[in-house]
Amino acid sequence: MEKQEIRTFGRRHGKKLSARQLRLIDTVLPAISPKNIKNAGNLILEIGFGAGEHLRDLAIRNPGKIIIGAEPFMNGVASLLSAITDDSDGILPEYAGIRVWADDVRIFLRETDLQFDEIWVLHPDPWPKAKHEKRRLLTGEFLSQLGERLTESGQIIIGTDHHEYFDWICEQVKKTTLSRQNTGINMIETRYQHKNMAGTDAPKYLVLGK
Repeated sequence: MEKQEIRTFGRRHGKKLSARQLRLIDTVLPAISPKNIKNAGNLILEIGFGAGEHLRDLAIRNPGKIIIGAEPFMNGVASLLSAITDDSDGILPEYAGIRVWADDVRIFLRETDLQFDEIWVLHPDPWPKAKHEKRRLLTGEFLSQLGERLTESGQIIIGTDHHEYFDWICEQVKKTTLSRQNTGINMIETRYQHKNMAGTDAPKYLVLGK
C-alpha cells in the first residue's frame, strides 16, 4: 500500500469568496495553469504565495520570465486573481507571465520536469508544536528535490520570521548537497510578514544553490 503523503498546510478554504472571485476561479484560473509549460528556461517558482504580493512583484521585476505560483489555500488564490485582472476579468499586462497551481506543490513537481532559475519559499507554516513537526515542508528530502529542479546557477530562497524553524531548516540543509550562498536578495513586505506571528524582530533568509 502506497504511503500517504503528509499535508504540510492547514485548511484549503477560509472566509466565503465573493461572486467575482468565484467567477475568476472558474474562468481565469484554468487559463493560467502551468500544466502546458515547456522547459524553455526563464522560469521562477514561488511555493505558498499567500495573497500573492511577492508573486506579483516577481512578475513586475522579471517581465521576460514565467512566474509559477503554487498555493493550496483558495482564498489566497482568489486574492491573487482579483489583483492581476481588470474589470473585464482580463489579465493585466504586467502580470501576463504569472501561472498558478492551486494545489500542493509536490503534486505539481511530480507531474513536470521543469527547471527553475529561482525557487522562493517565504513564511512557510512553521508548525511550532513538537507533535506537528512532521508536517513541516522544508525537510532535507524535499530540499533535495527542489535542488534537482534548479538550473545550474539557480537558487532556492527561503524566508521565515520563526527563528527556531529557520535553525531547523539549516539542519535539514546539512542532509542535502545544497550549499549556502551569501547573495543579497531584494524583498518586499507581505501581509504575512506584517502579521509576524512569531513576534521576532525581522525575518531570516537563506539562499541555497547547487
